[in-house]
Amino acid sequence: MRGIKILLIASMLVLGLTSQLFAQTTGKIAGQITDASTGDALLGANIIIDGTMLGAAAGMDGSYFIINIPPGIFDLRVTMMGYQPIKLEGVKVSVNRTSTQNISLSPAVLETGEVIVVQASRATLKKDQTSSIRNVSAEEISILPVESVNDVVQMQAGVIGNHFRGGREGEVSYMIDGLSVNNAFSENRSAAVSVDREAIQDLEVISGTFNAEYGRAMSGMVNVITKDGGNEFHGYGLGYFGSYLTPHNGDDQFVGVNADGLDIPIKDFKVGFEGPILKNKLTFFSNFRYDENDGYLNGVRRFNVWDVSSFGDATAIASQATGDSAYVPMGRSLNLSYFGKLTYKLKNFKTMVSYSHNSSEGTSYDHTWKYVPQGRAGYDNYTDHTAFQINHMFARNAFYEVKIGYMFRDDLYSLFEEPDDPRYVSDIYRLNSGYCGFNTGGQDKAYSNTKSWKYDAKFDLTWQVNKNHSLKTGALYTQHKFDRYGGSVRNVYTGTLQEGSSYLPEFTPEETFGADAYLKEPSELSFYVQDKMEFEEMVINFGMRYDNLDPNAVYPSQRRNPGGQLTFEDESKNSTYLDADVKSQWSPRFGLSYMLGESAVLHFSYGHFVQMPPFERMYQRSNFLVEQTNFATEMGNAQLNPERTVSYEIGLWQELMEGMGLEVSLFYKDIYDLMTVEVYTTYNAVKYGAYGNKDYANTRGLEVKYDFNTGPLYTAVNYTLMFSRGVADSPTTSFDRAGDSTDPVPILIPVSWDQRHTFNAIVGYNPGRYGVTLTASYGSGQAYTWNPINESRLALINLYPNNAYKPTDFSVDMRSNYNIGSFYGMDWKLELYVYNLLDRMNEYGVNGTTGRTNSSIVRASDLASHVSDFNTYYDRINNPGNFGAPRQVKLGLGVTF
Repeated sequence: MRGIKILLIASMLVLGLTSQLFAQTTGKIAGQITDASTGDALLGANIIIDGTMLGAAAGMDGSYFIINIPPGIFDLRVTMMGYQPIKLEGVKVSVNRTSTQNISLSPAVLETGEVIVVQASRATLKKDQTSSIRNVSAEEISILPVESVNDVVQMQAGVIGNHFRGGREGEVSYMIDGLSVNNAFSENRSAAVSVDREAIQDLEVISGTFNAEYGRAMSGMVNVITKDGGNEFHGYGLGYFGSYLTPHNGDDQFVGVNADGLDIPIKDFKVGFEGPILKNKLTFFSNFRYDENDGYLNGVRRFNVWDVSSFGDATAIASQATGDSAYVPMGRSLNLSYFGKLTYKLKNFKTMVSYSHNSSEGTSYDHTWKYVPQGRAGYDNYTDHTAFQINHMFARNAFYEVKIGYMFRDDLYSLFEEPDDPRYVSDIYRLNSGYCGFNTGGQDKAYSNTKSWKYDAKFDLTWQVNKNHSLKTGALYTQHKFDRYGGSVRNVYTGTLQEGSSYLPEFTPEETFGADAYLKEPSELSFYVQDKMEFEEMVINFGMRYDNLDPNAVYPSQRRNPGGQLTFEDESKNSTYLDADVKSQWSPRFGLSYMLGESAVLHFSYGHFVQMPPFERMYQRSNFLVEQTNFATEMGNAQLNPERTVSYEIGLWQELMEGMGLEVSLFYKDIYDLMTVEVYTTYNAVKYGAYGNKDYANTRGLEVKYDFNTGPLYTAVNYTLMFSRGVADSPTTSFDRAGDSTDPVPILIPVSWDQRHTFNAIVGYNPGRYGVTLTASYGSGQAYTWNPINESRLALINLYPNNAYKPTDFSVDMRSNYNIGSFYGMDWKLELYVYNLLDRMNEYGVNGTTGRTNSSIVRASDLASHVSDFNTYYDRINNPGNFGAPRQVKLGLGVTF
């Protein structure tokens, strides 16, 4: 793997490198200190956070605030001469939130040194929640049966797959320590950097509206706060081995799983260390993970890539099958991750340097390559992220943060890394006439390589003006660079007399139709200002955000002749290339929460949210050449405008009893200027597509969240009722329909991820030495397009897409642990993870005529058209990739010291 060398070097240099930085990674404690008997304010009362140098003194009206607190659970110690001291335990501080703690002191009657101990109320943290926010602590994550941040996110209300509250993929901003780590190039804009669960201090998931400080997203935010090293040396090591234990391993399901006894396709190893370099000043934290999984989707190596077969005539089958019929993993993955962090602290000054590396290689299952799996191309990518931050609290009520970040990502999709690799074979071996339904030789020649650089410079200032107003402002500048080649490996002799007899591989030349190559350097600028107004029973968040994008590219002046392939005397018909406009947008944000008594909070929020299009869709086909076949060309557009969402939310949280809460939220979103591929016609009557902003969608729904935590028992349940509508699932939907001579969709229809009911539940019992946690997820089924067979009268009706729903899906996962004991100063434990505990065959890919997985209406003509000496027609239908994963079991041994 290309990333391994870089990881080894970086691991040795981590102390000199920098990493992800946090923009919004701290919270606040505020409240009032009063006399318990008279209600009078206690001027000068001291409030100290145990174990830290943070504290405050009460003002004239008894009010106090402590800002710039890292997330976690703390104890407050409150003292005043002549009064009994109080220790308030379990005060939870979350990112960008205020924990309100009003404390009453009684006149001293106890012996000197005796302290009253009380527990913090949950309502004090909910008071300033103006939208749907979920904070998951390190303690909660440690007991869940999850592998990654994404697994935790999937369990939140309003989230279906990678869609937050009905939005398209790519509408979520992923942050590590407050700085965005999205892959801004690709259309799904997923996280390019991830950290292991053992490195997470706090996870913030916002599925509703969010404050002006957050941007470059339309549907949600995921903010991971990483751990700092402590003042004591600690370490851990974990090793897991796993397998897929399922009876569904026949020829028509998960072929090859445990075919020769119990396989061990899963190997997962983790190590981590933390401790002081200079006690109370300089600490380090680091962890490493090696995760290898051969998966549960296998091919059968019946053919080699150089085999030549012909199944066009049932009376003259030519089948050259020289393979060994061994099972070959087709859904394998190998992932490496490393995270290292140095933290230097003085009383009012903190700086951090860190480094993270992620690398991944593997393949994704493609049913047509089942019998020549070694011919299938795969992915190989890695990301390095470095940054530097200063956090300076220059006054009791103000601090600023400065961050400098750098990220490099290399995405490669290919069979071999170099185009002239001698293992490439001629295309004459790839003969899939359709008669047998599968490739019987040849190779996947697709090739793409995208290198991305991102440089960030960010400044944030927080000023607690007084007890009622907290002002925050900041700016972010990002410089991007993309070096892209997309195409295929072809024969050097293509188009010559030697094409049939000679083969020498090369990249498709950049100046031809089959290549997509360019170097672009766009930039983004954002700034915001917001005021958090906190009153006794009400909190108001109001802010304004400005986003700006310079594509730094050109676009053709004449869309009917974009690449200048036609020449006219009339200059208006010839293209000139104009600089793309700088795009900008103002976005107001408003949120309000109101305390209803001592244990209920009502909230309302409204906001405009914008997101620049993925750069991949701005620069695609930058040579502007149009293939001379209708609907064969999709072209980017540097003039794309930002996509926009206007979101509304109202909700109520009620504390039913100590440790038990219920929250109900209603939401609605209008989504404008979504990307679509618009159809253009050249002067020589060729139709092609170019990206534009015309699609619209909306979403409405209800979320119900319940949680109950007491002692070792942990329970959380959420339910989502949602209706997601739009004119298209993806930017290419309308273009594809036009290419199929199908009328455009004139009404709002369900999108393909529309799911009416979604339910998630967590139940855990973890008393100490042992523990077990179960999670369950249920979905009522997402939309799909039902197509009647041609013999049906319904085939004459123009049915809209997504007119039916897939079967329900249900899964139960489990994590359990048992602490064996201590040996030689080290604590040992056993851990067991079981995913899809009930081994349910969840159907995600369904047949358009039946609505079920691997089930089709088979006619006599279908059977007659199948010509093969090694499989039947039903082999085409039985695609194991349409099912979710079978039962997976991982058993591990861990040690901490």
